[in-house]
Amino acid sequence: MTDTTAYGGVESSMSATGVTIDAEELRRRSRELLAGYDPATTGRLDFLRARFDAGLAWVQYPVGLGGLDAPRALQAVVDAELDAAGAPDNEPDSILIGLGMAAPTILGFGTDEQRARFLRPLWTGEEVWCQLFSEPGAGSDLAALATRAVRDGSGADGDWLVTGQKVWTSSAHVARWALLVARTDPDVPKHRGLTYFVCDMTAAGVEVRPLRQLTGEAEFNEVFLTDVRIPDRHRLGGVGDGWRVAQGTLMNERVAIGGTAIPREGGLIGIVADTWRRRPKLRTHDTYQRLLRLWVDAEVMRLVGDRLRQQLAAGAPGPEGSAMKLAFARHRQELSGLEVELLGAEGLGYDDWSMHRTQTVDFLGRDAGYRYLRAKGNSIEGGTSEILLNIVAERVLGLPTEPRVDKDVAWKDLPR
Repeated sequence: MTDTTAYGGVESSMSATGVTIDAEELRRRSRELLAGYDPATTGRLDFLRARFDAGLAWVQYPVGLGGLDAPRALQAVVDAELDAAGAPDNEPDSILIGLGMAAPTILGFGTDEQRARFLRPLWTGEEVWCQLFSEPGAGSDLAALATRAVRDGSGADGDWLVTGQKVWTSSAHVARWALLVARTDPDVPKHRGLTYFVCDMTAAGVEVRPLRQLTGEAEFNEVFLTDVRIPDRHRLGGVGDGWRVAQGTLMNERVAIGGTAIPREGGLIGIVADTWRRRPKLRTHDTYQRLLRLWVDAEVMRLVGDRLRQQLAAGAPGPEGSAMKLAFARHRQELSGLEVELLGAEGLGYDDWSMHRTQTVDFLGRDAGYRYLRAKGNSIEGGTSEILLNIVAERVLGLPTEPRVDKDVAWKDLPR
């Protein structure tokens, strides 16, 4: 992208091909796609592949990788045209980890070969991704992880053999690929001895076991890795540079969780407000005051989310995403609690306690009892609220850091 100008209140750009990409150009390209691949007669996967190849998947991505080097804000133009024509989407809820975490990490740190191999099937949903980060002894302190990756000289590409255990891995039971952080050098401080890989979840030595949660279902898992062979061409970033790559993934994850675009009074606040309006007998001065405060909070979060996505379009996400995810978790938990109170005995019901494995979290499509239970996980997943408070304090507010006595100690010498 070499030049940007204002166009009808929305940015336009000059792409690497010398074509001016603005709203009208994107409408033209969207209609051209629809003319060549009529949604009424074209299979869903074929349409999604064609959309990616036309640069209309992520317009802000480079040409040839699902984009057109256009401003991120112009994606809404494409989405509106395709939605109006009844075109299929890529079911973002079922491939959230791929879209929100794997894609920007691969784009930012991957090689040309890796980008060409992984981004297209990731976006179309042909290949699901998961995230092998947390471990039983390294959750909030991710840098303390113990999973080892050792170079195997017998491999043609200088393969790595990975052994260890990961936990709380959402979608591992359906994933084709995983984002994996492993320790490659135990003789240096914990943050400096990590390397980042793409792991094949179908490889020999990968074992996935379900973890049943409070809701009864098992949307996440524990994963055991025993001499799993990973070719060096599946390394993202340099050897020992895994912490920097992982930080990029985590920042994008927090934006993906807390910064999702929703309309005014959309999401859970809309459901709770509608319940309050439809049931006059539920109304009290207390519930009115609480709902009003939560409605204002939702509107503030919506507007801040818009600004956060604009900042993301200009570069890598910063610590502001941690603040947004922190607010999101608190808001959902307060709202789900208020919803249960409003519904009384009805709110205590639960539709399904059976143990089953799921790929998506249908938070808004289930009943109030499910939402109340599932919201408890919002302050844990994607970074605990306690850790996010530290990030906001240190990196946003500029407060003194907490003492870290292990910062310069070799990982192998740390007590465990």
